[in-house]
Formats: sequence, C-alpha cells, structure tokens
Amino acid sequence: MELSEFLKRASKRERAELAEVCNNSVSYLYQLAGKHRFASALLAIKIEIVSGRIAKKSDGRLDLVPRESLVRYPEIFMDINKIISEVF
Repeated sequence: MELSEFLKRASKRERAELAEVCNNSVSYLYQLAGKHRFASALLAIKIEIVSGRIAKKSDGRLDLVPRESLVRYPEIFMDINKIISEVF
C-alpha cells in the first residue's frame, strides 16, 4: 500500500502514532506521500515496520507501506532483500 493511501484510510490517531514513532510530524508524512520529499533508508524501514504494526491492529483496513516506495533510489534495498530471503 502506498503511503498516500495509508494516510487516507488511517484514523487521526493512527496517523499520529506513525508520525510519533518515526520522530516526525504528520505533515512530513504527507510530504513523503506526495513525493515532495524522500525518506532516508532508516526512516523508510521504520515506517514499514510501524505501518505493519498499525495495519495488524486495523482488521484488514490498512496494509504496511513498503520501504521501497519511500526512497528516491529503491535499489538500495535490493541487497537487503536478498540477504533477508537467504537467512529466513
């Protein structure tokens, strides 16, 4: 799920929870969602993890936001995905 769709479907509390855990504001999340800014690799991973936790509590209304959709160059995660698939 893209971040923009996640933010549309999420409640005000869920959006605030995502912003708080990532040490950013909801406004900054909207800038990321609109591709006006791009997340760092670390922030993208945090958003993926936290959005997944929020999605689990939403009874299927939300889905996690993949980290690749938040960064300017998604290929930086290609090696990480390969390592994770080999380990697990």
